Amino acid sequence: MNRTTSKRTVIENKDWAVEAHGLVKTFGDNRAVDGVDLNVRAGTIYGVLGPNGAGKTTTIRILATLLKADAGSAQIFGYDVEKEPQLVRQLIGVTGQYASVDESLSAMENLIIFSRLLGLGRTDAKRKALNLLEEFGLMEAAKRPLKNFSGGMRRRLDLAASLIAQPPLIFLDEPTTGLDPRTRNQMWETIRRLVNEGSTVLLTTQYLQEADELADRVAVIDRGQVVAEGTVNELKESVGTSSLHLSIQNEQYMQEARLMVERVLNVQSAVSTEGGKITAPMADADRVTDLLITLREAGIQLAELSVQKPTLDEVFLSITGRKTSLEDETSATSNKSNKKEKLI
Repeated sequence: MNRTTSKRTVIENKDWAVEAHGLVKTFGDNRAVDGVDLNVRAGTIYGVLGPNGAGKTTTIRILATLLKADAGSAQIFGYDVEKEPQLVRQLIGVTGQYASVDESLSAMENLIIFSRLLGLGRTDAKRKALNLLEEFGLMEAAKRPLKNFSGGMRRRLDLAASLIAQPPLIFLDEPTTGLDPRTRNQMWETIRRLVNEGSTVLLTTQYLQEADELADRVAVIDRGQVVAEGTVNELKESVGTSSLHLSIQNEQYMQEARLMVERVLNVQSAVSTEGGKITAPMADADRVTDLLITLREAGIQLAELSVQKPTLDEVFLSITGRKTSLEDETSATSNKSNKKEKLI
């Protein structure tokens, strides 16, 4: 869904692109969205993270005026989603999980038709299509039938179509699902550029790395509810401290080294030695220096040392009591997609 932004439409609230309070949506006995609150500051990338069925897409569809909430309220740049849907639609672009392009047409023809539907003249529509094809690296395939496009090419074309109107707010619903790593990185660069040029992006994703790489703030949704919200670092810090990982050159000193780690770091009950590595929580960074000195004095040489912050997967596990299974799900999706993408 794309709409040309009317010059008469004034953005009432320049600080907040999205303000949603208590959104509820039920489908029969399923409470897909159960009191969601979201506040997205203009000019940022906001990530909504959660597994399949968490309520991410339903929330986006409510904010994009595609679904009516059963309860709660939402505003886009100060305009009420339910009371002023036409004004809201002039301010947004939406890219869904599945391409909205016509497979019987070429990439060029699709973009020209979208442009014409959005009110551009024939010459301007062709110029806009060429510019977008160039920007998204699709010029060589501009006249190729879409049935010969890979999944990644379709996703890029769909995003290009959503940007014809250059909306101030862009909803990206799992935009990189099924893409190979190279194409995913290209999409990330495009998303960053859009924000640098003044747009706001609300991004739903199953990829933990994607939220980590892109989002200024993240909301974790599980079973229709926002169970955590903050910057990536804030969410990681909420889990606890960083962890220290040590590998010993001579494994016969493993037990002795472990005892030293427990004593110097004062973490007797939380040290593990799985996989030939010693792992321990690191609450006090100053004590790491003391530990290294102690190990050296004992003649125990290290093969490797690293400090790791908690992962977003650990955040989700800590908050919800269960693993996300996000990477497994998306990896499977990517593998299936790759099997279908031999026509690149």
